Amino acid sequence: MTAPLTPAEFQAATGLDGTIVDRLAAYAELLVRWQARINLVGPDTIPDLWRRHMLDSAQLLPRLPAGAKRLVDLGSGAGFPGLVLAILGAPDVHLVESDSRKAAFLREAARVAETPVTVHAARIEKLPPLAADVVTSRALAPLDRLLGLAEPHLAPGGKCLFLKGRAAEDELTAARKEWIITFGRTPSATDPSGIILEIGEVRRG
Repeated sequence: MTAPLTPAEFQAATGLDGTIVDRLAAYAELLVRWQARINLVGPDTIPDLWRRHMLDSAQLLPRLPAGAKRLVDLGSGAGFPGLVLAILGAPDVHLVESDSRKAAFLREAARVAETPVTVHAARIEKLPPLAADVVTSRALAPLDRLLGLAEPHLAPGGKCLFLKGRAAEDELTAARKEWIITFGRTPSATDPSGIILEIGEVRRG
């Protein structure tokens, strides 16, 4: 069994500045406290929070489009990957989370991490188009449904970055019956059965 990743090992793996890691640590501490009251993440992932959530989210940073001006994270939950990417410097991050308790957590987490974000406590389908250069999501919905949620919020030329698990290939097969997409896949750095899906053109077939 792999030993839990420590904050110092996270910093070594990412090369991030210590001040940023301190902000992530404040966020992580808050998450553990709130987890006792509301279910933010799977309880079994808490012992390895820095690998399962922080590093898992941070691996998207190098894949953000050059010159991106807005990031929209769908179904943000506890803030992965959107809030982590905001702390790491992604611009104009919008976190969409319909659960009011989780939205309250996101606002408090952004405050303790000293990171400005916009939290939308609303259903994705009810929001006006957000014109994002990049849309992110993790563990929200199967790909065919996820594309339907993301497409209205993509700016022209924007792309999607989705963290997907072992069902990714089946989801791709199903989605391509309904959607025309250009995509690439990269193995996840934190999950042997996971991939990062980078999706460019998105339109209904």
